[in-house]
Amino acid sequence: MHRRAALTSTGVALAALVAGWAALTVPTANADTDAAPPAATSPTPTSPAGSGTPDPTPATREPAAGQPAAAPAGSPVDRHGRLRVCGVHLCDQAGEPVQLRGMSSHGLQFFPDCLNPDSLAALRTDWRADFVRVAMYVQEGGFETDPAGFTSRVDEAVETASALGLYVVVDFHVLTPGDPLVNLDRARSFFADVATRHAGRTNVLWEIANEPNGVDWATIKSYAEQVIPVIRAADPDSVVLVGTRGFSSLGVSEGADETEVTDDPVDAGNIMYTFHFYAASHRDLQRDTVARAARSLPLFVSEFGTQTFTGDGPNDLDSATTWLDLLQRLKISYSMWSYSDGPESNSVFRRGTCAGTDFTGTAVLTESGQFIRTRLRG
Repeated sequence: MHRRAALTSTGVALAALVAGWAALTVPTANADTDAAPPAATSPTPTSPAGSGTPDPTPATREPAAGQPAAAPAGSPVDRHGRLRVCGVHLCDQAGEPVQLRGMSSHGLQFFPDCLNPDSLAALRTDWRADFVRVAMYVQEGGFETDPAGFTSRVDEAVETASALGLYVVVDFHVLTPGDPLVNLDRARSFFADVATRHAGRTNVLWEIANEPNGVDWATIKSYAEQVIPVIRAADPDSVVLVGTRGFSSLGVSEGADETEVTDDPVDAGNIMYTFHFYAASHRDLQRDTVARAARSLPLFVSEFGTQTFTGDGPNDLDSATTWLDLLQRLKISYSMWSYSDGPESNSVFRRGTCAGTDFTGTAVLTESGQFIRTRLRG
């Protein structure tokens, strides 16, 4: 069956997810911050491929009327609960700093089959990730061409990931044009819709502009201060991620630095600022900027790659390791680009993987895929 078909019938699909995957007992411990989880048991004929043996006792409680089901026991959302910003850190429901680690999808229009129940179950139980970033391009054949259709795809991904106990970053993927104000009306409409629909969830974070570029910080700040109230009207408690100048480089890629943000921060609470890097292109200058900025700004690396900023070319795994070690020390969350099976070296799956149902183990992975899976499980 075509993988999109498995996501379309929301009621049937979610009932199956809650009855099956929600009962999984394999914890998704963050190896950089938490104790390592016990080894997963071998799949049984009745369990989802590669997901381990389901606990015969359901791990979720009956939700209140109109509320989403509770997260599966042992899942990231079950362990950390609703997140909030405390000082320069992302903190869990107990107020303790937490580092989330996960994967970003590629554009939903480019790889519509790669976010599905099987792949997200593998991300949670085999890869032991904490979250998925759902990248919804606005242009380039994305949201502007079919707002209702792309909103539905985002909703489906949020529902599927939520049933597994994963956090979800909903990414309004502004890239071309780089001025986010061009898409202000679209952003208001989109976030009013999805924030209202998912307001009862404790696991959704909102990324309001992927990579602003070619505009000054004042423009980005103005956009943020017009979009954030739209989200807050429906969902006052979730964390919002704000893009920074120069392709979310804190301005470094356009000759600036983090002081433009520290001197004139967005007038809103419970927000974090994004930083993106590609390990083969961005090294000491960018790492020094992050280390310095993290003393005063809450940062979230919502996208990084192991290759050049083009998303292709040889992987620089030494530089990537240095980056991830830095983020571990600073407790900065991150997701890698991209959970897809395209021809570029940024794709973690081999070509054709997303047409199937097996996303576990290393045989289906590229070099970058093997690197990040090992890191997440290590």
